[in-house]
Amino acid sequence: MDRYQTALDFLYSFVDYETSHQPRSPVHYDLRRMGDLLERLGNPHLRAHTVHIAGTKGKGSTAAMIASILTASGYRTGLYTSPHLIDIRERMRVNGRLITKTELVRLVDTLKPEVEVVNSTTRFGRLTTFEVLTALGFMFFAGKGAELQVVEVGLGGRLDATNVVNPEVCVITTLGLDHTEVLGNTLAKIAAEKAGIIKPRVPVVSARLEADAAHVLEAFCRRNDSPLIKVGRDIIFTSRGEKDGLQFGEIRGMLDTYTIELPLRGRFQLENAGAAVGAVELLVERGHNVKAENIVTGLRTVRWPGRFQLIRKRPAVVVDGAHNPQAAVELRRAIEDFVGDRKTGRRVLVIGMSSDKDYSAVADILAPLFEYVIVTSSRHPRALAAGILAEAFASHGCKTVTADSVGEAVNLAVETAQSAGFVCVTGSLFLVGETLEWAGKPGF
Repeated sequence: MDRYQTALDFLYSFVDYETSHQPRSPVHYDLRRMGDLLERLGNPHLRAHTVHIAGTKGKGSTAAMIASILTASGYRTGLYTSPHLIDIRERMRVNGRLITKTELVRLVDTLKPEVEVVNSTTRFGRLTTFEVLTALGFMFFAGKGAELQVVEVGLGGRLDATNVVNPEVCVITTLGLDHTEVLGNTLAKIAAEKAGIIKPRVPVVSARLEADAAHVLEAFCRRNDSPLIKVGRDIIFTSRGEKDGLQFGEIRGMLDTYTIELPLRGRFQLENAGAAVGAVELLVERGHNVKAENIVTGLRTVRWPGRFQLIRKRPAVVVDGAHNPQAAVELRRAIEDFVGDRKTGRRVLVIGMSSDKDYSAVADILAPLFEYVIVTSSRHPRALAAGILAEAFASHGCKTVTADSVGEAVNLAVETAQSAGFVCVTGSLFLVGETLEWAGKPGF
């Protein structure tokens, strides 16, 4: 058998909460087994200076921006994110380059016996796929000599496998109600889980938060003697419009003011850029050498596919990974900005969601923008049955049909919209990944 496929089979042989229907519960998460594994591997997670990022929405975009800035500054920079769009190797890269198949196989060969020892001896439960992947990412960064690593939390923060790092800076992006079965059913409870990444005297950058969540975060920072930098108070961002796929704006940080060009659509990305600038400026205050022009260059050259990404012009086809009501609100604003006063043809929504998401609320938010809705399901095991989601949109008066596959759905949407129309594909990153495959565009 192909050695790369064998390595993938090993990684996916553990409990994988991203793909399984198994109930998620805090009882399943115990960082001590992660600590045991990393200690056996020589603690690779402690080799590089770390920026640790949690949040409901925007944490991946923010992580990508920070990594791009640090790379533009001449630092060898690791970036760890999840989930992937098409290829599992997207989750770990250094200076924008994905781990190669050969490197992944070699690291799995090293990792496998240590995982087996931990699983056979630990008192803290068996390792999960995400935990093994996270350890693999740290090994990859250490082996490449990464000087800085930007690490995105997988789920929550307090009990997440990434919460073994000793960060120099923490970032909390926008919060919303998601994964409530693990994190709690209020913004305050979710904020407490996300704030679990905060370490004593480590500065924190926060996006704008609802009052309940903000109060929780402020209390965590006070208890940890951690300075709190707020986007919207200490860092101000201003939009200067959009043209040819670039957003123009200004960010007034703590150290300087930056005139930026951002190749990511949607006003929400300017807030993410503000958080990224805040994190980098804190690194500068801690002795890292990043100049203003590096920040401008890093933001101009960032790549983060699948987030309000235009993949075709006639008809316009946009893909976006919005998967919860809060993200749907931001998507709606982005669509309204993109379409503006232009007369478009038919507007068609292609949507598929995971079964654990609030699909009814998403339908309430997006349905008014579209006359035609094509509902489908991704190949993901947790995909919601198309018929259930179709009923939610049909109740709003949308002309709604179902399609057996993502490719079939997008083909039908393009045909329905015709050359002057607008198509949006959304509902999950898994759906976006399959659409990028349909379009022949790589995830990275």
